[in-house]
Amino acid sequence: MSLLTTIPRTAVDASLRAAKLPLDLALGALGQEGAQVAVDRVDATARTVAGVVLRDDELLAGGARRREAADERARALRLRTEAELRAERGEDAADERRAEAAERRRRAAQKAQAERRRATEERERKTKDAAKAEQRRRAANDRAAAEAEDTIEARNRKTKLEQLETESAALGEREAALTARDEAERLATAAAAAKSERKSS
Repeated sequence: MSLLTTIPRTAVDASLRAAKLPLDLALGALGQEGAQVAVDRVDATARTVAGVVLRDDELLAGGARRREAADERARALRLRTEAELRAERGEDAADERRAEAAERRRRAAQKAQAERRRATEERERKTKDAAKAEQRRRAANDRAAAEAEDTIEARNRKTKLEQLETESAALGEREAALTARDEAERLATAAAAAKSERKSS
């Protein structure tokens, strides 16, 4: 390998490194990895062109290596971007699933609350119905007791009336007997007086 071949190669390499260094620093600071890949490809192309012009196999091989490295970096960047996109989509899907789960829980809570409210209303309705039924039962018992009492009282009044009528009839018969006896006594006295009067005349 001659010194004449090494000098141009060294000059090309130094020039490309000097030109690329500020771009690498700026793009690295900005996190522009895609732009860095583009700069690496320009560097690889410049080395390949210089290798063809200078007929330098090492520059050609270096350009090929740098192009391959740039392709690998581009592929890695693409894969990482796709992975980040998938992760982002996965996170979005997870957020959506969480939101759906929260909505399901909210609907379930509303349904449970509505069912509790219906159960409470049903219990209250049954309690009111039972109270009304008890009130009707007591009223019916009170009516039945009053009717029974009225029946007993009516029966007692009838019995007492019959007893009074019997006693009245008995008194009437006794009074008639006493009247008949008095009349008989009067008639007997009158007859005796008449007889005595006849004897004395």
